[in-house]
Amino acid sequence: MRALIFPGQGSQTLGMGKGLADTFPAARAVFEEVDDALGEKLSAVMWEGPAETLNLTANAQPALMAASLAALRVLEAEAGLDLKRDVALVAGHSLGEYSALAAAGAFSIADTARLLRLRGESMQKAVPVGTGAMAALLKLDSEAVHEIARQAAEGEVCDVANDNGAGQIVVSGHKAAVERAVALAQGKGGRGMMLTVSAPFHCALMAPAAEVMKEALAATRIEAPAVPVVANVEAAPLSDPNAIRDALVRQVVGTVRWRESVEAMAGRGVDTFVEVGAGKVLTGLVKRIAAGSRAGAFGQPADLDGIRPFLGA
Repeated sequence: MRALIFPGQGSQTLGMGKGLADTFPAARAVFEEVDDALGEKLSAVMWEGPAETLNLTANAQPALMAASLAALRVLEAEAGLDLKRDVALVAGHSLGEYSALAAAGAFSIADTARLLRLRGESMQKAVPVGTGAMAALLKLDSEAVHEIARQAAEGEVCDVANDNGAGQIVVSGHKAAVERAVALAQGKGGRGMMLTVSAPFHCALMAPAAEVMKEALAATRIEAPAVPVVANVEAAPLSDPNAIRDALVRQVVGTVRWRESVEAMAGRGVDTFVEVGAGKVLTGLVKRIAAGSRAGAFGQPADLDGIRPFLGA
C-alpha cells in the first residue's frame, strides 16, 4: 500500500518548483492558479527571491503547497498516478496537511492558497516578536519530553509542538520556558537546540490564530477527500468534512503527531511513502520511524524516473 506525504515549513528553498513549471504545463498551471488566487506573483518570489521574502510565514506556507500540488500534477500527467486507485492515505506535516487535503480534492487549490496565506499571517501576528521560541529536544522519548515541558512551564506556556520521531521532539512557547526546557533536557541526558523561527508555532500561544482559522474554515467548502487524510492532531485518518475542519482548527495550537501518524499508516499496511514537493525531510523521518518501508521523494524533473518504481509505474 502507498501513501503520499507533503512537507511543512522549513522545506522551502529558492527556486523550488521552477524546473517543474518550465518543463511541464500541468505544473505551470498550478503556479498560475495560486498566483491568481492570491492576486500577486508568489511564483516570482519562489523563483527569484529574495530568500528572506520567501521565508516569511505568510509566503512560505502557500508556496510549499504550490510546489507540492505542482509536483502531484506532474506525477498524474507523466507517471499515470491515479490518487483514488493508487494511494491508500495522504498526510502532511503541519501546513502540509492542507497540501494533502488539496491533493485529495477536499479543498480547491485556490481556497488552499488563500487559507494558507491567512494561516501564515495570523500565526505571525498571534505573538509579539521575541516573546516566543521553539527548541528541538533530541535523544529523549515522548514521555520524557512531555514531563520536561510540564516542569519548564512554571506558569508560562511550554507545549510539545512536533513529535517527529527518531528522538526529535520540538517544544514551543514562551521564550524563557523553552530555554528552561533545553536546560532540563540536557540534565536528563538529552540535547536541546533553540530553533530559528519567526513565532512559537503549535502551542497555546497560537490561540488567536486558531480563532481566525476557525472563522475562515467555517466559510470554506470542504469536500469529502478522495482518500482519507491522516490528521496531525489525531494521528488517524479522517474523511468527514466536519471532522477535518475541526482538526485543522485544533492543529494551530496542537501537537503535530508525525511519528504516530507514520506508525498509524504503517499499521494499516502502508509500506511505500512518496514525499511530494520540496525537499526530502519527511522521507528521512519515515525511514527512521517505519523501518523496512520504502520512501522516496519527487520535487523536480530529475526525480521522475527514480520515483516511478515507488508508484508502480
